[in-house]
Amino acid sequence: MDILGELADVLESRKGGDPKQSYVAGLYEQGLGAILNKVEEEAAETVEAAISGDRDRLIRETADLWFHSLVMLSHQGLGPQHVIQELTRRYGISGLAEKADREC
Repeated sequence: MDILGELADVLESRKGGDPKQSYVAGLYEQGLGAILNKVEEEAAETVEAAISGDRDRLIRETADLWFHSLVMLSHQGLGPQHVIQELTRRYGISGLAEKADREC
């Protein structure tokens, strides 16, 4: 199994876990608002890292963003496979055409 799938399984296993023992269980306990705040924070830090030109920092911050995005998906009953399915659907379609189809 790929790392995203493995990580999704771990995130699912943290639901209902002890927040004192698991960072992710603590996020779940705090609810969607707290999770979205972390996604927003990590997105901003990723942008800052890209602007700085520090490639190692950019990789670390992107990993944090992906991780917290997976927590968000899991909280909503979704997983990386749903995003991968959507990317697969879009593959080979012009980005402009795909976006125009969404706006209809």
